Amino acid sequence: MSSLGAFLNPIKTENKEVIVSNRFVEKGKSVPFVIRAISQEENKQLIKKFTRRDKNDNEIFDRVEYVSELTSRAVVFPDLKNAELQKAYGVLGESALLQKMLYIGEYAKLAQAVQELSGLDEDINDNIEEVKNE
Repeated sequence: MSSLGAFLNPIKTENKEVIVSNRFVEKGKSVPFVIRAISQEENKQLIKKFTRRDKNDNEIFDRVEYVSELTSRAVVFPDLKNAELQKAYGVLGESALLQKMLYIGEYAKLAQAVQELSGLDEDINDNIEEVKNE
């Protein structure tokens, strides 16, 4: 039987650089986004935030806003909270900034990288249903 040491000292998941676009260039090189993994605790909070009940007591989950906030929370660089950056794109908020900055394919690439880094290699819908049923 193994000791608890492995659970007390897990290997830290490193931040990951992801080039989602060749439009963000500095000194002739594409500048990567830097992302971090999202914990299950954060994920559960997001699922709760974007799940509501309608007047018939049916559960409604806003998947688009969930993925949007999940993705924006994972971005370490550029600093999506930066007021100057938000002002330059004419938006308020990290999620709105990211959506304004990126084309659809770029956004999808970033969202996929966040999900993979966070361990969502399988269908994200299965994970959402699992958390909602807890």
